[in-house]
Amino acid sequence: MNDLDLGRSVEAAVERCLSAIAATAGEGARTFTQVYPASARAEAAAADRRRAAGMTLGALDGCIVAVKDLFDVMGEPTWAGSVVLREAPAAAADATAVFRLRQAGAVIIGKTNMTEFAYSGVGLNPNFGTPANPYMRASMRRIPGGSSSGAAVAVADAMADLGLGTDTGGSVRIPAALCGLVGWKPTARRVSRQGVWPLGPSLDSVGVIANDVRTCANADCVLAGVEPDLEEVPAPRLRLGRLRGYVESEVEPEVWQVYERGVQRLTGAGVTIVDIEVPALERVRREQPGVALLGYEAFHVHATLLTQYPERYDPRVKSRLELGRAITMEQYVHAQAVRENLQQAAASELQSFDAWLLPTVTRIAPPISALDSDEGYLGINRSLLRNTSLINFLDGCAITLPCHARGHAPVGLSIAALGGCDARVLSIAKMLEPILNSA
Repeated sequence: MNDLDLGRSVEAAVERCLSAIAATAGEGARTFTQVYPASARAEAAAADRRRAAGMTLGALDGCIVAVKDLFDVMGEPTWAGSVVLREAPAAAADATAVFRLRQAGAVIIGKTNMTEFAYSGVGLNPNFGTPANPYMRASMRRIPGGSSSGAAVAVADAMADLGLGTDTGGSVRIPAALCGLVGWKPTARRVSRQGVWPLGPSLDSVGVIANDVRTCANADCVLAGVEPDLEEVPAPRLRLGRLRGYVESEVEPEVWQVYERGVQRLTGAGVTIVDIEVPALERVRREQPGVALLGYEAFHVHATLLTQYPERYDPRVKSRLELGRAITMEQYVHAQAVRENLQQAAASELQSFDAWLLPTVTRIAPPISALDSDEGYLGINRSLLRNTSLINFLDGCAITLPCHARGHAPVGLSIAALGGCDARVLSIAKMLEPILNSA
């Protein structure tokens, strides 16, 4: 399911998705925490009736959407991938994002699995199982990336056209990159987070995963409540900054080779790419202000539940949340000040570029078994989050595009910009997508 086929039967497409979800040999049982066959069939039938009458609600009319289990869906409990909330009451209303998708004619097929409470970039979940990455799945079960693990696998395995997710430090872009998909993280303030279970309110954003930029851009318009604004940008008019420094350090050779080839394809198409270093950004790695900011907020979101149900938490998620207990208000305020200073530095250094480039993640998806030890888990989690979390800290927007050759391990190239430049980044991504897919 690449670009949505406006001539397809939505009812037939929903049946194919439901069959894929139910297939015992597939990943559906680990990808979805809840499935809504009755309502999905009804919504699909309504979309087909509109089409038969020559009517449409827009570009997402009949788009089949899998919703991350952080979003409220009216009449259903929101578990956030955790048994901590297993007695949670049914939501009284849809989250704003879900409501807007329904109003646009989207078909909500179910809720997707995720890292418990979205607090990890690897995608493991001991409560609902871990859906395996599509890459070479028959010979090795690899991590899907997280925290929006189910959202990515649902799209990769044709169980949905679009995955609705959240991104606090890379939770949309990481699984998209590791699974060979397009992942869009808008500026945080662009899309309402009403009805979404929080992780770090200062960093949380609502994003999407799909097979192509067009579907992500269409979803962005619906979620943000804006009119389509994609500009046709010829490659020779683009001036992109290639971020150097720590985002290009510790990159695995296989990722480095693919990323370099992607950059070369862009320059070969006429895009001007200039190397740039922003020394101030080294503070992110050196001082870890993002860790203090998120750690403090995440702990306070969970303080009551941690006291009431400590034994129900995934031990690895609980241990990370508990680290926030020791972060003082003074440290938190200092982290906010550092964030503001670095946003100003980035604006000064990067404003002359249309956007900037960086590897989405520094490694290909490792086998799930590599995370058996806590040491392996923590090391891989840090490596996956190191580049994507920078954009959240800068309050920017970013999209990851697959740049690997067909049949090879998925690798993502990110196009990013300062906050509020969403339409520009999506326009650039739409233009660069076929160039990166040309291999």
